[in-house]
Amino acid sequence: MGVIPWLITGWEFTEPLPYWAVARWTGAVLIAAGLYVCAHAFTRFVAAQGVPIPAAPTEHLVVDGFNRYVRNPMYVALLHVLIGEALLFGSLGVLAWALTAWLVAALFVRFYEEPTLERTFGADYTEYRRNVRAWVPRLRPWRPSAAARTGR
Repeated sequence: MGVIPWLITGWEFTEPLPYWAVARWTGAVLIAAGLYVCAHAFTRFVAAQGVPIPAAPTEHLVVDGFNRYVRNPMYVALLHVLIGEALLFGSLGVLAWALTAWLVAALFVRFYEEPTLERTFGADYTEYRRNVRAWVPRLRPWRPSAAARTGR
């Protein structure tokens, strides 16, 4: 979110099309919203006595906050930040980086995170996965069953 976009843009603004100001403002909004969602989702993991990294997993499946709308809120939020940076700086290079970062994250989620969560949380994760999409948020929050809410 910081170093690679800086290496690509040098934090220099370009205006690839006339009237790019609207796109730049949209980018700023995407960055702010993405950072907020990412911070909020991270705090939900801390509240569940863990952090969202494989070395320190939570004790219970986190199915509240933005996780009720999409299974990977932090990855989705970071993608929004990168797309926002691409718009803010008018950079196709940052947009290409955003798509590359998403592809790496999607492969990691599919081949490591999901199987690990399935083994760790079993039926609770299966129910969650069946009801909440990985990358496209729901319009209404998912309400987990009582067992999923208590981590049993």
